[in-house]
Amino acid sequence: MRVGVVTFPGTLDDRDAQRAIEIAGGEPVALWHRDDSLRDVDAVVLPGGFSYGDYLRCGAIAAQAPVMKEVVAAASKGLPVLGICNGFQMLVESHLLPGGLIRNAHGRFVCRDQRLRVENIDTPWTNAYEQDEEIIIPLKNGEGAYIADDETLKRIEGEGLVTFRYVGVNPNGSLNDIAGLRNERGNVVGLMPHPEHAVEPGFGPDTPERMRSGIDGLGMFASVLRSMAQA
Repeated sequence: MRVGVVTFPGTLDDRDAQRAIEIAGGEPVALWHRDDSLRDVDAVVLPGGFSYGDYLRCGAIAAQAPVMKEVVAAASKGLPVLGICNGFQMLVESHLLPGGLIRNAHGRFVCRDQRLRVENIDTPWTNAYEQDEEIIIPLKNGEGAYIADDETLKRIEGEGLVTFRYVGVNPNGSLNDIAGLRNERGNVVGLMPHPEHAVEPGFGPDTPERMRSGIDGLGMFASVLRSMAQA
């Protein structure tokens, strides 16, 4: 199964996302921000970083990149798309997901191992988890506070579009503790924490068993591979 990973100027976590796909058993395909084709991939990951230096709103310039026209068109036809951190920001700037992301409420960059609750498993990216399962994956952002107007928030909650929710600590002031969303169809998912940093023992969050052994993020990449195999 071929999963595209898009690199933009300023992207930081594309290689990590590619490795996560490999560990899950997929074939990562490198895509470039100027590409006018997705090279027949079965899914796409928009990784984290600071695309184009985040000189406007985070993700705003990247949302206008040539490759994003292909991503938006493919997503509208059902292609699974995952946006991680800066990729989540691109998804809201491209209107593939509702709402917006602004500077953290406390005004500081945050980096921590974050507990999340999986609120929706009816997506290609979350089906390997249990409903309401709690996972721990790293979080690192300066503009990760999720916002939306009251009507949009009501619709998001009413339609079950919240995919991940912060547990224990709200690290950035996101409304309703929202850490990640899905679209109505379920094929597009965005989240601020970084699952690609919790896929390999020795490099993930600490667990009660031993230090750096957490691999809770691997389920997202395993989920999409399983979904494609069953399609």
